[in-house]
Amino acid sequence: MRVIYVSGSYHSKWGLIGTLINIWKARRVAQRLWKQNWIVICPHCNTFLFDEGLPYLRGDLEIITRCCDALYMMKNWYKSVGSNVEHRVAVELGLQIVYACDYYEKKGGDD
Repeated sequence: MRVIYVSGSYHSKWGLIGTLINIWKARRVAQRLWKQNWIVICPHCNTFLFDEGLPYLRGDLEIITRCCDALYMMKNWYKSVGSNVEHRVAVELGLQIVYACDYYEKKGGDD
């Protein structure tokens, strides 16, 4: 089985409610990917309601570098500073990148 990392916005300009919505969306994506036989790393769940300012992005990049075969880029990932960094690292490492729009053209649904 291959390991995929879910990348997308965590924090929100809408505060706690927006952050909870982002976590919920990432969790739904992770569940669907598990059903597709991926081993899924979902940092939204791993750092559930951690305070801003903690060095979790540094840890997430370490996970991507050491463990992942692919990244799943959620819809609107490019609006997230962290997701842009994760994407750049994945490209540099030559990892497979699955974009939400490509995935859902084949599977149906949205994140």
